[in-house]
Amino acid sequence: MTVVEEPGLIRNTEEVALYDRQIRLWGMEAQARMRNAHILLVTIKALGNEIAKNLVLAGIGAITVHDAETMTEEDLGAQFLVDDGMVGLNRAEAAAPALQKLNPRVKVSTDTTEGIEGRGADYFKQFSVVIATEADFSTLTSINNACREAGVAFYAGSCYGLYGFVFADLIKHQFVIERERSNVETKIGSETRTRSIVSSTTKKEAGGKFTEFVTKEEVYCPLEQVAVSQIDKTWRPRKRKAVSSVLPAVFGLWKFQEAHGRLPDPYEHKEDTKLFMSCMHDARNSLALPLENVDPSFAISFLDSVGTELSPVAAILGGMLAQGVINFLGKREQPLQNILVFDGDITSAPIYCLRPQEDEE
Repeated sequence: MTVVEEPGLIRNTEEVALYDRQIRLWGMEAQARMRNAHILLVTIKALGNEIAKNLVLAGIGAITVHDAETMTEEDLGAQFLVDDGMVGLNRAEAAAPALQKLNPRVKVSTDTTEGIEGRGADYFKQFSVVIATEADFSTLTSINNACREAGVAFYAGSCYGLYGFVFADLIKHQFVIERERSNVETKIGSETRTRSIVSSTTKKEAGGKFTEFVTKEEVYCPLEQVAVSQIDKTWRPRKRKAVSSVLPAVFGLWKFQEAHGRLPDPYEHKEDTKLFMSCMHDARNSLALPLENVDPSFAISFLDSVGTELSPVAAILGGMLAQGVINFLGKREQPLQNILVFDGDITSAPIYCLRPQEDEE
């Protein structure tokens, strides 16, 4: 077997052949960064199945799956890494063998101990990226803050039936945009509220074409700040009304969980519908959105979806989140900034950049 001599890059020609299409898309260095990455995935339900599958097939170096829960029959409805003979086993350990078979080159390990949200920054430092799924707001913010202290990129996501979200906190991330050089000079400095152009270089290609490589930097804020931030106050009323109702619904769900320590269940607790609507309106007010953004019929539909898993929605959100991680590791694409919400009723996935009010002034 022929060994590739370039230090830190792909080890051999067999590996180059395996990931040939990806290497052509984003280059050898980006693929090498993926191969050297160690991902922590917290909770492997339907969304976690999709995320893990996509990352393992893409050729990451290692993945640790954390899940302290045991499999139930409900897990069989939308998860493809397990089967009915695994009911009663730990969820992470049940999914690991099938995950390993997808790509034997990836090191797959499990962590079944409880208390992931209480682990400090030293624990998370061993990972390149941490992904937390299907967790309550307290757990998400605890892990996010520890990752920030450790200097580790953090993603979060959940599926609620037809709806869901993906969140990213990459702290401070630089990436390169490759484009044909234009007649307008690229200016170094601020480009948006969160993005700046750091540097620009030009390369002359065969045939006299000039390619420009622009290094940009995105600055992020943690989830606990995003959850109390407003929509960009420069937006006109019409644009505010167009904001997806999924956004205040997700934020309202977090408020409900904080207040009651559980997910709303209107079938077990009749008052939950009213309580959730109140939380959703509180979230709408915090976001500075108009009353029209909380439609009672939508709120009931969202509430009915909480706690359910749908394979198509998990596949879409899992693909988006995994692609975000791949883009982050490859440093060649514009990253998610900073929360995406998915509405399966209309197959819409808008992205909103939410930041503390003082950052917008």
